[in-house]
Amino acid sequence: MTAPAYLAVVNPAAGGGVCGKRAPAVIARLRQSGLAVDVLETSRAGEATGIVRDALARGRRHFIAVGGDGTSYELVNGIMAAAPQGGERPSLGMLPLGTGNSFLRDFTDRGSEYAIEALIAGKSRPCDVIRCTHAAGVLHFINIFSIGFVADVGATRNRRFSALGEFGYTLATVLGVATLHPYVFPMRLDGQPEDREPSTFISFNNSRYTGGKMMMAPDANTRDGLLDVIRVGRMGRIDLLRTFPKIFEGTHVRHPAVRCFQAPGLDLRLDGDIDVMVDGEMVRINPRRLEVVPGALDVRT
Repeated sequence: MTAPAYLAVVNPAAGGGVCGKRAPAVIARLRQSGLAVDVLETSRAGEATGIVRDALARGRRHFIAVGGDGTSYELVNGIMAAAPQGGERPSLGMLPLGTGNSFLRDFTDRGSEYAIEALIAGKSRPCDVIRCTHAAGVLHFINIFSIGFVADVGATRNRRFSALGEFGYTLATVLGVATLHPYVFPMRLDGQPEDREPSTFISFNNSRYTGGKMMMAPDANTRDGLLDVIRVGRMGRIDLLRTFPKIFEGTHVRHPAVRCFQAPGLDLRLDGDIDVMVDGEMVRINPRRLEVVPGALDVRT
């Protein structure tokens, strides 16, 4: 079987610019192995989605996200917005050069080296994609969609402390804990009554990891046709600070305030836009429905 020709979409700013420095050598290694790889670089947020959408219209089917979770998120949305019906299925490889890729960690702890070997070996597996229908349109993700405390911390960092880099997250977290309050997100899982239980945060997961090494959803499976919903109920400040570190082992789900659900889809009934953290990106939308699109994308892992 002839190896596919890839379009690598590189975010040179990922990892504080490390990705742009490392990408040429890794692309050269892929080419030396016999893979055909074309390269396009992005210069602004959101550009990768348009690049992939246009490439699909010209007949391209196989892509590599060179960057982090946000880069993969943009490529997934480009693929799902223009994925052809019938014919050769689109595929997505990932090269986390200089930054993390939480989705990839479901399959390996070897990061970019594993990703390179998977591409060279031609590995591929079907992956569920989650479609979010919101008041202003549709988006797709393959990793995680979070609302509540964790999303508000990310939004605060972006709006007030982005110039401080990683330290900005620390400040945003301190501020978030100081102003901690319960949220009510009316939610109805398919086949279940509406749930209005107060929450500290809720995450809707396709894969297990987030933030690199945090095992948010220990039982998630990227090809089971189900969303894993992790709802952290009402917590006080001290309880939250004690429980949060347990997420690195996935044992936070044992806390009596944490409940876990699985469903092929769910509906949300919110009064307006909220901050959402989706696959490492921050967006402000009014999400109305999340549903699994089973096996919609082949991933090179």
